[in-house]
Amino acid sequence: MRGHWLSGVARQGLPGLFWLWLMSCGSPLLAAEPFILPVPAVTLYPGDVIKDNALVDRDFSADFPSRNLAAIDSRAAIVGKVARHTLLPGLPISPSAISDPRAVANGAKVRLLYKDGGLAITAYGTALQAGSVGEMISVRNLGSGLTVSGTVQADGSVRVGGG
Repeated sequence: MRGHWLSGVARQGLPGLFWLWLMSCGSPLLAAEPFILPVPAVTLYPGDVIKDNALVDRDFSADFPSRNLAAIDSRAAIVGKVARHTLLPGLPISPSAISDPRAVANGAKVRLLYKDGGLAITAYGTALQAGSVGEMISVRNLGSGLTVSGTVQADGSVRVGGG
């Protein structure tokens, strides 16, 4: 079937070949819908928290190759996140270029919480890695020197074991 279609294009001569080229390369002449992405308005450096006023919307409809890139298409998915590497103005933001803000910094003193039924134990430790809310991190207990793992809580404490 494909050969029959191509032979029809060949019979049309140069206009048919031009139409075939437009269809195969995804020419902007055929793309009518807008392709708008939020991009940085200024250079954002690693560790910068991304604010709404640091973003602008840019139309990528005329840039066909840009449509194939993995880029975040929603401001809501970007605002409040932290830049993992330098983000340049006017360029799309890839999902790997941002991360959640860290609730616990590497080396920070954190409160360890252990709760099991009516039993609650609180201790303090040193975070051995940074972590966002909900992530598991390792912490060295200051009292015993033992390393424990726990889940980072919204208040910056780490919940270990128990229920």
